[in-house]
Amino acid sequence: MAKIKDILKERILVLDGAMGTMLQRYKFTEEDFRGERFKDWEHPLQGNNDLLSLTQPKAIAEVHRKYFEAGADIVETNTFSGTTIAMADYYMEEFVYDLNYESAKIARQVADEFTVKEPNKPRFVAGSIGPTNKTASMSPDVNDPGFRAVSFEELRIAYKQQVEGLLDGGADILLVETIFDTLNAKAALFAIEEVKEERGIDVPIMISGTITDASGRTLSGQTAEAFLISVSHIPMLSVGFNCALGASQLVPHLEVLSAKTDYAVSAHPNAGLPNAFGEYDETPEQMAKQIKEYVEKGLVNIVGGCCGTTPEHIAAIAQVVKDYDPRELIIFS
Repeated sequence: MAKIKDILKERILVLDGAMGTMLQRYKFTEEDFRGERFKDWEHPLQGNNDLLSLTQPKAIAEVHRKYFEAGADIVETNTFSGTTIAMADYYMEEFVYDLNYESAKIARQVADEFTVKEPNKPRFVAGSIGPTNKTASMSPDVNDPGFRAVSFEELRIAYKQQVEGLLDGGADILLVETIFDTLNAKAALFAIEEVKEERGIDVPIMISGTITDASGRTLSGQTAEAFLISVSHIPMLSVGFNCALGASQLVPHLEVLSAKTDYAVSAHPNAGLPNAFGEYDETPEQMAKQIKEYVEKGLVNIVGGCCGTTPEHIAAIAQVVKDYDPRELIIFS
């Protein structure tokens, strides 16, 4: 914790880009997803990217390696859907601990490999904790607004199991990201605090929400400031936004966070908005030009990419931010 706080005072840290975008390049088949271990699994597994940490670990390590080579200081584990709640889609709840442990272990090994080569630039592993595919604040049934598909307690239990696997596998940081419902995030943060207390450890926590449209609100209706207030009771390393929007659309929301918090501010936007085919067209040069506005205005301490971004995008971003001072951090002084 102390080391990363010291580095944040000196320079802007670079987060990696999209794992899913890179995995699509491999064109993995159903058989590839199954591997040897799950070759007789009775349910389809294609699309379960987290499972690739168990069945295609070399590919996952290769993606991490490419992002570190591009200039990333932090890579995220391949665990965005690594909870029993999300894995229920594939009937794979029993493998959740393994998925998180192995994903963190792969990222840890690659990070250590680069830190040994460049001791003056230590590399970090952020355990990626996604929002799950259920929401605790809203009903999925328009005819029954009081119904909830998941409870806070169910989320807490699921997140706790994920956190334990990530920490045991070697994650340095825990990143609660793509938060569309702050109640889900609160369950994750509660679980993290529980594990920290049980183990007597201090783990840096990154919190990243997602503004879903031009209204400037999360899916559960919070503005950037309301979101910040909702999570500020937790001691954290950084707070920020990722996904949903491109870099330029995030600027006003990052301005709110930057003005209202003493913690570090992070941003990992998409490579623009998706086109009619759901693909992202923004080039590394275009995205880096927009990220330049963040650093010129002194809005961020950590910056990277989300959907549609590649090592080329991260290399362009790293090139831009190296010439700028990070946003001033009073709380870490």
